[in-house]
Amino acid sequence: MPAGLIALALGGFGIGLTEFVIMGLLPEVAADFHVSEASAGWFISGYALSVTVGALLVTAAVTRLPRKPVLIGLLVLFIAGNFLSAVSGSYSAMLIGRVIAALCHGAFFGIGSVVAASLVPAHKKAGAIAVMFTGLTAANVLGVPFGTLLGQNFGWRSTFWAITGIGVVALLGIALMVPRTDAAKAQGLRSELGAFRSGQVWLSIVVTILGFGGMFGAFTYIAFTLTEVSGFESSAVPWLLVLFGGGLFVGNFLGGKAADQALDKSLALILSGLVVVLVFFALTASSGIATLVSLALMGGFGFATVPGLQMRVMHFASTAPTLASGANIGAFNLGNALGAWLGGVTITAGLGYTSPIWAGAGITVVALLVMLAAAAAAKRPERKATSDVEREPREATVA
Repeated sequence: MPAGLIALALGGFGIGLTEFVIMGLLPEVAADFHVSEASAGWFISGYALSVTVGALLVTAAVTRLPRKPVLIGLLVLFIAGNFLSAVSGSYSAMLIGRVIAALCHGAFFGIGSVVAASLVPAHKKAGAIAVMFTGLTAANVLGVPFGTLLGQNFGWRSTFWAITGIGVVALLGIALMVPRTDAAKAQGLRSELGAFRSGQVWLSIVVTILGFGGMFGAFTYIAFTLTEVSGFESSAVPWLLVLFGGGLFVGNFLGGKAADQALDKSLALILSGLVVVLVFFALTASSGIATLVSLALMGGFGFATVPGLQMRVMHFASTAPTLASGANIGAFNLGNALGAWLGGVTITAGLGYTSPIWAGAGITVVALLVMLAAAAAAKRPERKATSDVEREPREATVA
């Protein structure tokens, strides 16, 4: 395994930790700044919105620059944002720190995906992307519970100091272990925008929004499902989420392997599996044992789509993949917002705490239909609207 992949995964770990650990520390942060739960919630929603904006604008701004210095610069931004959060003396300063850290998120994973794929042979590209995203899954499995524990025992600021330190180590790792790319190969903004002429790029992004939205719609309100339907104590929820995180970790790894073998076929099968898991979960949520199985499988099938979807966007934007890759990272966050909103609508309508799971299953069915349509279209002879942007992937021909 190239050492550069480990450095990229460490950066992904720090960024994933920044995004998710605040959920476990929100009561302490709200109490410290003397704000309501809703106001403190902007530390989460403001971050997500900034990720979406940064995925497009920041990536577009750096498309002409060599990728290694850009990754280093993004980690400097990440370190600065978390440092500001750690030392913030007011609610507004903390929110600014969150926004600054979030701006690097989409661009880092978007550009990092392109760099990771460039470090390995063609038949291992999706697997390399999965390795980079392993950092994000590890943040859920290990980082969030221990980051929350650290913050609860030594103050929430200690967690952000630890994240700042992780950022410094990741920066050094990328500086030392990721090879420098030739600046002459960097694409201009016009070339990067040209990749969006591909209908397959847009279809892949739609599948990303809907597929990830289906999983996240069920996950957003999972604490209510576990306590009000499955009968678990609230104190057990953080450790149950470790089970979900373990599913993410395994799914990410296996999804990358499957995508390298048969991209479109694997994505269709994974989305089909996610539909089955969500329906099973909704029907059996009152059973504690069935819920444990569902949590692991939901995380596994939900995150198994990530390396394949990221690889699919990059393939169909092959002449200029950087901005399209970043846009797809933004699409994951749009999916998060869509799933959370629809799940909230169903609960508000009085449909109960399993209704977000049913809503997630419905969204995922639509994602599967779009994926099947995209795969079928990829097999047909295509017009070359741009220079080789829409070439059919090797995997689609064997799917």
